[in-house]
Amino acid sequence: MIVQDGKIISARGSTENPVTQGFLCPRGVGDPKRVYSKDRVLYPYLRIGGKTRGGFRRASWNEVTRQVAEKLLEVIGQYGNESVLVLNYSGNQGLLALQYPERLWSFLGATKHDYALCSASGHEAICLHYGLSYGLQPEDVLDVKAITFWGYNAKVGSPHQWALSLKARKNNGTIIITVDPRKSPTAEASDAWLNPQPGSDVALVYGIARSLIAKNRVNKDFIDKWTAGYERFKEAALNWTPERVRQMTGIDWNRIEEIADIYAEKKPCAFMIGLGLNKSFYGAESARAVSLLPALLGNHRAFHYSNSRSMFVDSTYLTGTKLSSKRSRIVSQVALGPMLAEGEFKFVFVYGMNPAATLPDQNAVRTGLSRSDTFVVVHETHWTETAELADVVLPASTYLEKADVVFSDHHPYCRLSNKAVEPLGESKDEVSLMHELARQMSIEDTWLCEDAWEALQKSLTDAFENGSVHDLLDGKVMKLKSRMVNEYQTPSGKMEFYSSRAIELGLNPLPEQLRVEQSEEGWYTLLNSSLPNYTHSQFTDVYGPIPQIVWINSEDSENIQMEDGEVLEVFNDLGKVTLRATVTDKVSPGVLWVPRPVTGMDGNPMNSLASSKPQTIGRGPTFNTTRVKVRRIKQE
Repeated sequence: MIVQDGKIISARGSTENPVTQGFLCPRGVGDPKRVYSKDRVLYPYLRIGGKTRGGFRRASWNEVTRQVAEKLLEVIGQYGNESVLVLNYSGNQGLLALQYPERLWSFLGATKHDYALCSASGHEAICLHYGLSYGLQPEDVLDVKAITFWGYNAKVGSPHQWALSLKARKNNGTIIITVDPRKSPTAEASDAWLNPQPGSDVALVYGIARSLIAKNRVNKDFIDKWTAGYERFKEAALNWTPERVRQMTGIDWNRIEEIADIYAEKKPCAFMIGLGLNKSFYGAESARAVSLLPALLGNHRAFHYSNSRSMFVDSTYLTGTKLSSKRSRIVSQVALGPMLAEGEFKFVFVYGMNPAATLPDQNAVRTGLSRSDTFVVVHETHWTETAELADVVLPASTYLEKADVVFSDHHPYCRLSNKAVEPLGESKDEVSLMHELARQMSIEDTWLCEDAWEALQKSLTDAFENGSVHDLLDGKVMKLKSRMVNEYQTPSGKMEFYSSRAIELGLNPLPEQLRVEQSEEGWYTLLNSSLPNYTHSQFTDVYGPIPQIVWINSEDSENIQMEDGEVLEVFNDLGKVTLRATVTDKVSPGVLWVPRPVTGMDGNPMNSLASSKPQTIGRGPTFNTTRVKVRRIKQE
């Protein structure tokens, strides 16, 4: 950060990280503007006049923390510790900002959630076959001959990974392939694009596997030495005849064989599995299926999903989970909407998360947060949709106004995140707030009040490859220690095509192509993904509102007799959202696409259309299999 006279002027990327390569994405460029945004929460506020009609009044920190502590003790005394819900997520991924403050809630035995909204289903599915879900490192793509972005719009969502891939193409002639039912910017810039019917990815994997197996182009030596259950997988793959694959995926068999031939001839290959792939009814099955392709070709874990499970970080110590004598109830993050609406929780504390925009079944979520018998406290940097529904709003410092340590789930490099400027207004960091609430509640337990930096050092004792925590604190660029790619934490000690763990859990030991709903007249599959300027609901204060658009195929637009630019109401039994139509052939007939998480022209959020029923494996969301109808809105 470039700071002049105590104010951040601009941001620039570090050249010491081989993945980020010295350049910033639009969010990094926009971070300084977020610090000085007109939407900042700068002072504590208490609600007056009730949630439906009232507003807020400014209050002192002592007044609000005293009221929060008293209410918390009152709720626990009357309803029990499980009636308290803490909602935190990755709005700030600093270890001190996100994990350490959990100690208070671990001590109280408050209800927590399973953190399944983003990547959990893919993690759990890949773990069935590999033991843990980590894979190759981002810079490993520089040494491969073919890179596949599967459900992964890297050009938008991961520009540094995309830059590495372009470098590989330039230097090695690496072929870039994209698998996506939408012609995304990544698909447009790739050498090959496959657009399967949404939800048919398992069938596509089996088709590719069938071609490789039938042509004897799998690496049998690797399979015999390092894997288990191959014969069962082979049998399943050969049952997917070319016609069966074509009918399920909508892709011609010759095209599938062309891609399989690339994998056989352009080795080694890398398979980049997008988090968007796992956010559907078919997500877990799709992710686990794609992860098996590298083993067919003779490579250890030559996929990348998220490497968070390759780290040696003792998060249970940092969060106090293993220090507390109480055990928190864990509920489904995806299914929170109905629980909130039914008044299951009497006290909700939110930080690092904007549930009134990002959770599915938004009408239920907002109904629950608006209940008069649910006391909602939000510690937040900006006035979000959730803050507007709170009883108490507490000003949080941004990551540029405090020191912390941030690890990426994507790459292993890190350095100390120093405080660039003093906190604006009366904003406070999460650690200070946690300690103040503990003081107000007269909690003096040693582990709860342990110095945050000392706790952090203990949790990172074995974390680094090139030094210690002290090197990190001295400002050195550190590399996290990662688990070996030829190490498999499965019962057999091998990569398991046929998962023994799945059998124990009552799941299909092989990836299963779940039934894909056939397109019924008037029904569409709604997809969503991010735009380059936004991180979920963040940065609208810098770049303006997320565009209120919906993509629709030209064939579908003709069928409903509408033109480009008309206003459509997208709806189902859960809700409705009004958006302006963009007619395009970048989505197939029967498929719609909207940017995530757009709020419609009618003020309704996109996620009001999404189901709160989680997936079976990993309990993740099903955003990308949302079924909707559309109707034209006449403009006066």
